[in-house]
Amino acid sequence: MVVNTLACIALSAMSFFLASASDPSPLQDFCVAVNDTKTTVFVNGKVCKDPKVATANDFFFSGLRVPGNTSNKVGSMVTPANVAQIPGLNTLGISLARVDYAPYGLNPPHTHPRATEILTVLEGTLYVGFVTSNPDNRLICKVLYKGDVFVFPEGLIHFQLNVGKTKAVAIAALSSQNPGVITIANAVFGSKPAISADVLTKAFQVDKKVVDYLQSQF
Repeated sequence: MVVNTLACIALSAMSFFLASASDPSPLQDFCVAVNDTKTTVFVNGKVCKDPKVATANDFFFSGLRVPGNTSNKVGSMVTPANVAQIPGLNTLGISLARVDYAPYGLNPPHTHPRATEILTVLEGTLYVGFVTSNPDNRLICKVLYKGDVFVFPEGLIHFQLNVGKTKAVAIAALSSQNPGVITIANAVFGSKPAISADVLTKAFQVDKKVVDYLQSQF
């Protein structure tokens, strides 16, 4: 009897955890975000506009029809469609992004601290993967073709590389209105102020000259 009771408690706790592991469910039809910097109210998300004055434009964004400019060092460009671009996404727990890749372009290793991502290839061939958490740090990777789909679990470091000779395009769906992004190289070597070279030389087991060079790139 005690075992059954404990099992029920454990299952209830697990159910609660899973239910609260993503953006909270909305308590109304929608909550259009208001970017009012003068407000004294702070919420986990954004303050809501009066639903009576919401318009179609609050739920609309045309930016994903435009190819991103991939003329940069990594040869890729991410165009987000989250609550910053679509105020009507506030409280709805979902967003999109378009990713454009030049030939051999890279969307460098990064994480989304608040979202799982599901990527669909629209054009081209991508080598994608993610790394599991410590202590295994196992690489799970695959080559994707047009129409293929791949999932990157929340918080894990992942990447996409265009392995084709032509451009590639993908659409990513994310389980948060504001998934966040931490690009590993930028965060480690381009932080402001810079992380101490003593920390990085020991962490990466390299000479200070290597750290200085890498930090100079960001």
